[in-house]
Amino acid sequence: MWFIDFIRSSIGKKWIMALTGCCLVLFLCSHAAGNATLFVGIPLFQAYADQLHSHPLIISILSKGLSTIFAVHIITGILLTLQNRNARDQKYKVQKRAKTRNNSQAAATMVYSGLFILLFLVLHTSVVSFGDHSIIGETIQNLFSSFFVSIFYIMAFIGLALHLSHGFWSMLQTFGLNHPSYERLINVSTYVLPVFFLLLFGSMPLLFLFGIQN
Repeated sequence: MWFIDFIRSSIGKKWIMALTGCCLVLFLCSHAAGNATLFVGIPLFQAYADQLHSHPLIISILSKGLSTIFAVHIITGILLTLQNRNARDQKYKVQKRAKTRNNSQAAATMVYSGLFILLFLVLHTSVVSFGDHSIIGETIQNLFSSFFVSIFYIMAFIGLALHLSHGFWSMLQTFGLNHPSYERLINVSTYVLPVFFLLLFGSMPLLFLFGIQN
C-alpha cells in the first residue's frame, strides 16, 4: 500500500514527527495554562486539578492518546535518526537555517535532549500524574521545596527548549512553511516559543525554592 511505503520513507517519518510534535506543542500550551495557576497560589492550582480530574473518562482518553503520541514520536525519531545515519544522501537539508546561532548544536543533540526529556517524563508521571490528585498541590509544594528536584526540573526544561529550538523549525519546514516571506518570523518563533516554555515552567520551582509561594 502507498501509505505503508510512505511512512517507511524518510519523508513519511518526518511528517509523522511533525504531526506528533505539533500535538505535543499544543499539549504543552494547555499544560502551561493550567500550571500557571501556581503563580496565583496552591489553592487555585488544587482547584484546577480537582476540576480536571472530576472527569475521569476524559482524562483517561487524553492520557492514553497522549501516551500514544509520545510513543510514536519517540519511536519514529529513533528510526529516522538510524535511517539518516545509514543513508547520508537522504539526510534532512537544513538550508538557510544552518546560519542561525544555535541550530547546529540543537540539531546535533536532538536524540540526547529527547532522551533526557523522556527520563523527566517517566519520573514526573510516576510522582505527579499517578500520585494522589486530592493533595497534588501539597505534593508539588514539597517537591519544589527540594533544591535538587527544582534544579532537575529546570534542567529538564532547558533540554526541552533546546529540543524545541530545532524541532519546531523542522516541523514548519516539513509543513512547507519555509517561504522567504516568513523566514524572519519562523527564525524568531523557533527561539521565542522554547524560551517562553522555559521561563514559564522553569520559574515555577523557584517560587517555592525561594519561599515566594506557599
